[in-house]
Amino acid sequence: MRAKNKKVRFLFFCLLVANFTFALEIELPVIFADGMVLQQEQTVPIWGTTDAGAVVKVKFDGQEKSTTADSKGAWLINLAPLKASSKSRTLVIWSEFNGEISKVEINDVLVGEVWICSGQSNMYRPFRMLVGKAREPKYEPIAEYLRKEAATANDPLFRQFKVGRAHSVFKEQSKGRGNWSKAISGEVNEFSGTAYFFAKELRKKLNVPVAIISVNLGGTRIEPWMPISAFKNNKSFETYYNREIVEYQKQLKLWDDVTEQEKYNEAIKAWEKEVKKAEKEGGKLPDKPRKPEHPSRNKQIPATLYNAMIHPLIPFAVKGAIWYQGESNSKNFPEEYGMRLSALIKGWREAWQQDTFYFYCCQLANYRDANEAPVGDEDGWAVLSNHQQEILKLPNTGMAVLNDIGEAKDIHPKNKVDVGKRLSLWALKQAYNKDLVYSGPLYKSSKVKGNKVIIKFNHVGSGLMVGKKELMNPTVEVNEPLKRFQICGKNGVWKWANAKIIAKDKVAVWHQDIANPMEVRYAWSSNPEGANLYNKEGLPASIFKTGNL
Repeated sequence: MRAKNKKVRFLFFCLLVANFTFALEIELPVIFADGMVLQQEQTVPIWGTTDAGAVVKVKFDGQEKSTTADSKGAWLINLAPLKASSKSRTLVIWSEFNGEISKVEINDVLVGEVWICSGQSNMYRPFRMLVGKAREPKYEPIAEYLRKEAATANDPLFRQFKVGRAHSVFKEQSKGRGNWSKAISGEVNEFSGTAYFFAKELRKKLNVPVAIISVNLGGTRIEPWMPISAFKNNKSFETYYNREIVEYQKQLKLWDDVTEQEKYNEAIKAWEKEVKKAEKEGGKLPDKPRKPEHPSRNKQIPATLYNAMIHPLIPFAVKGAIWYQGESNSKNFPEEYGMRLSALIKGWREAWQQDTFYFYCCQLANYRDANEAPVGDEDGWAVLSNHQQEILKLPNTGMAVLNDIGEAKDIHPKNKVDVGKRLSLWALKQAYNKDLVYSGPLYKSSKVKGNKVIIKFNHVGSGLMVGKKELMNPTVEVNEPLKRFQICGKNGVWKWANAKIIAKDKVAVWHQDIANPMEVRYAWSSNPEGANLYNKEGLPASIFKTGNL
């Protein structure tokens, strides 16, 4: 009798498992959730998985469309372009197979403008990290402004989807991790500061709902954000990729949990001794050793963050992307950064397959102590910043110049307000056709005239000026000499140069001891303190070099 009961219970269990296993389900990427914002005036893809062969229907804003899931259960439905709407509505998805129906409702859906916001820590930096005390007292007013902004934020039509940290070296992921939130007190603490002030300007000027998709990770180089295809399309990039993957696989084989833990324990013991010694002698306390992380979680492996954090978003309809990254590459192939960023842009555009995909980057902000003497190509920060301009050769791209709003003692400057505003100018001009000056002066050409070099600029607006920028205040014109121009002759020795605005779009540069100038550079430093060439709209000139004249 007992054996018979066991058999009955086993059969009942199998029946439950069978019912659970074969229940009709709809699985969606996590970005499809309550509170989402859909892109206006573009085709809007809705996609996911269900049972193979199931009929899938999507209903939203008067549209009802259907398709059949393929042999793997994958399906995609394109909604026709939508009009911007602040009205909270519901997106409904049905799946039907063999008479069984599954239904998903996504509530509080808005329609407006959607932007990807990606990069490393200066893009990631949320309000909760920005509102802390400034490293230097002179920047404390900015910190106080940020505290008030976070405390008073109250715009439920402004939203953020924050992508969760993830890694995937070889496989492009589909579902992803993340959550939606609103720009209201409390929730705004997790908003990216840079992205917040970018999108806040769009909210002001466009008066439609705006969403930022915050997908970033501190301390990362550009390579993990590039798709594998971007490496395969360039021989030198492919060589780099293959070398890094071989090293990664080697580290996986060598890893041993017990050995690594023993090494860490020994390091902690040594550290504790150093701490006691420092406390006794009144010296600086040493940093605590970091616990070793399994190689599979190495965030610098090429394509690993694209696969795990960017790919799950594709093909979610967006207007474009803003990008703040490069600090971690200033000592890692800075001379190739422009090519790599261009490859990233092309790779993302190819993946999204949108007719237009705008892309705007942040040139690195000034950082570290200012140099007293002119420097050459040994300054990787300057080299990388200069190469960032290469993306401007691609259509629908832009660059916000930040060489006047950084902080010497903090790689994470507080002033994300002007960063966001300067990025927004490019978007408002290119993506939304607003009539405004959107860039500071950019180098165009040069010619030698006697012992002087005449530099011509694009994007001069109402004309060039000598300007001064204080904290978040507007730039003001000042009666001071131009600074941070450097010049060299045939001997290759750099000297600080004299410079003067001689026309609306021209600057003359010279040095009394150099009769035959060979090259001119401007703001060529990780911290070009005192660089003061602006256009009259208050936007700073970018770092540049003329090359051999």
